[in-house]
Amino acid sequence: MNPGSGGIELSVRREALRLTETVRSSRGEIDSVDTCMVAIAHDGIVAYGEGTPTDYAGVTADDVVGAIEAHGAELIGRDLRDPEHVLDRIERWDAPAGARMALDGAVHDWIGKAARQPTWKLLAMPRTLGPTVYTIGIAGPDEAASAVRNAPAVGAFKVKVGGPGDIDALEAIRRVTSLPVRVDANEAWDLDTARALTPHLRRLGIQLIEQPFPTAAIGDYHRYREIPDRLPVFLDEGCTDAASVLAAQAYADGIVVKLCKAGGIRGARRVMEAGRRAGLEVMLSCMCESELAISQAAQLAPLADHIDLDGHLYLREPPFHGLGLRDGHIVLGEAAGLGVVPAR
Repeated sequence: MNPGSGGIELSVRREALRLTETVRSSRGEIDSVDTCMVAIAHDGIVAYGEGTPTDYAGVTADDVVGAIEAHGAELIGRDLRDPEHVLDRIERWDAPAGARMALDGAVHDWIGKAARQPTWKLLAMPRTLGPTVYTIGIAGPDEAASAVRNAPAVGAFKVKVGGPGDIDALEAIRRVTSLPVRVDANEAWDLDTARALTPHLRRLGIQLIEQPFPTAAIGDYHRYREIPDRLPVFLDEGCTDAASVLAAQAYADGIVVKLCKAGGIRGARRVMEAGRRAGLEVMLSCMCESELAISQAAQLAPLADHIDLDGHLYLREPPFHGLGLRDGHIVLGEAAGLGVVPAR
């Protein structure tokens, strides 16, 4: 791409991210994920953004790429001298959230590079974030314990669960770590399962449950709140944008915020601020994504109660480099912009 000053050049591509191992959840198994990478060149600067499709909502990488190819150049405009207005247009764009996420990320990268500083420094935020978690997929007891022993040095674990059979795996995990553990059911439970498992989860010191019931099973969420000594419930699939936070206030304790649901840094900030106003705890999370997308999300870390930014830790051939991990905390890159650079 030629980063000359004659207007703006935009390119977009679909990229497969291969994982170091198969990850199992109640939704199935994955060993690779497709994402969308965008680059904008303007005024001698090349900036990058990543947009992740929400495949569980039926959005594909082709949908994200197609939206950007069709309308991205028009949204960015002819120059970036007023990036706030560009970000306003992107936020209002009626397109898949992953498409907005990619363009929003590239503009934030350009802002930092134009100032010759890391974007996090322009936002007056700390370089070190966390501690973050590491996710353990559904597995038998021996495999789950081994995964914890071989995990990076993180500050907590999230364990994917699907039903009563996962208690044995959680028991094995507890035998090999004293770090905080939370569970993520990805909508797989019903109320009877939650009732039966809650005493065991309490005994094991489980911190919270992400999305235990299907999004539409609002009655189960309300009835679970009546169970004595229940665990805190955080909504992921059930809370996508600022408009959905108000409803979440009535039957959840916290929300899981992801850029791929909210449409980028701008949209995610609005969701987090809405969660704060509603008295909900806020978890900043991700999908399996590269260091570029994780760096986009990390710009919002000071607004979160919990940091769940581990998607880049599973990649076999990372397309971007620059993030660090020290004593369980994410360390942002010092390069101008979002702090990461292409690996090739």
